[in-house]
Amino acid sequence: MRLIHCLVASVSLLARICGAAPSVSVVSNTQLDAKGIFFVSFDGVVNVNSFQLSAVLAYQSFQYAAWYTSTGMAVLGRRTLPSGAWSTLTLPHNLSTIDSHNVISLGVSPADGKIHVALDCHSTQMFYTVSEANLATSGNSWVASRFGAITTTLGTLNIGTVITYPQFVVTPNNNLQFVFRSGVSGNGATQLAEYSAGTWKNVGSWASATGTYTAPSGATSTLRNLYIHGFTYHGNRAYVTGTWREQNGAVSCSSAGLTNHDTVYFYSDDLGRTWFNSAGAQIATSGTNPVNVNTPGIIIDPLNADHGLMNQESQAVDSTGLIHAIISYVPGRFTQCVTNYETDRPAFARPFHVYRSANGTFTKVEIPFAIQSVGRSQIVIDAKDNVYVILPFLKIVTASKASGWTDWTLAYDGTATGLNVFGEITLDRARISSGLVSVLYQQTSSGTTPSPVKLFDFTLNG
Repeated sequence: MRLIHCLVASVSLLARICGAAPSVSVVSNTQLDAKGIFFVSFDGVVNVNSFQLSAVLAYQSFQYAAWYTSTGMAVLGRRTLPSGAWSTLTLPHNLSTIDSHNVISLGVSPADGKIHVALDCHSTQMFYTVSEANLATSGNSWVASRFGAITTTLGTLNIGTVITYPQFVVTPNNNLQFVFRSGVSGNGATQLAEYSAGTWKNVGSWASATGTYTAPSGATSTLRNLYIHGFTYHGNRAYVTGTWREQNGAVSCSSAGLTNHDTVYFYSDDLGRTWFNSAGAQIATSGTNPVNVNTPGIIIDPLNADHGLMNQESQAVDSTGLIHAIISYVPGRFTQCVTNYETDRPAFARPFHVYRSANGTFTKVEIPFAIQSVGRSQIVIDAKDNVYVILPFLKIVTASKASGWTDWTLAYDGTATGLNVFGEITLDRARISSGLVSVLYQQTSSGTTPSPVKLFDFTLNG
């Protein structure tokens, strides 16, 4: 009888009756450092910010991780996959300031097997080092001498002295790209550089601070920056979703709110040189005519700056090439004016799944689990296009493609299992294709008392 009901039910009801929402299984929970540096600023800790790409990264036979130990020294770890013991080395660089945005990001250039490290910047100069060739694949001894000198340039490319949010992205043609912001919050440009034939070259800005934004109140802002949820390749296409942050606080109903507004989407089919909106119209060219706040056809979910919309959440692309993003804000049923995002987001914020259909329309579905945090979430999609969202505190909720991503289920609760996760996590997207996810997290602490940095592995049971 239950089978008959499943066969005749609607797609959404089918998933609910037949239990189609995917599960997860814990593989391991490994301590990388008993005494990671701990302090809280900008609501985060420096070793595990959700926007970090990537502090943990698998490449071929190895997995790499990066963090600051209790003294502030930058540490790189390596293990042989799937479950080898971790080895560590210490780079000759100490965290320069107590700022949780001064993260470490890792990348590997496939053409020469070099490991690239960008670190310790938040609207400041960036520090960078790169390994000898083939270290990512050879398994040679894991020692700091295999990395070059730490510089404030990207190889020979001078990218300036006001840099934030460095991230490395491998292109479809196996080059390595570097995405970063120049300038400051509320007045910054999103930039792109590319590593090819052993040399970094500038591609240019692809999202600028220019244009005029007018809030519903009539207040205007003429400067801003784009915060991106990711820069993701699928096939030959680079996908970007994000939100704008205005410099002028008057566009928000409260000075203690956030000036973030609107969710946008656009894409590139030529490695980030030219850009198109969802309707397929060319809208921008990197370096000469970047996207701005008035670029037509890029807003996919309009929202004013009164709801504590979070920046730099997460995105993923499914097997059919359709973009999915996680955004979060305080819905209007709670308040039409977030007067203090530090208190209102933990009390009222909800996550939303935003995705594009084949006909070009976007759908937004509220995920029925409160965030209970200021912080961000991560989205993962398995080989069958089921969705997994990792909320703060390592709470994993899932939804099946069969249901149209409506059968949201709590698959794992890091709070209930006693992981003592600080809040946000960062993860290794390179293992998703093998049905595994590695999550880097840090246990909560108080003041500046160091706490363990750990790696949590789980399977995607879609």
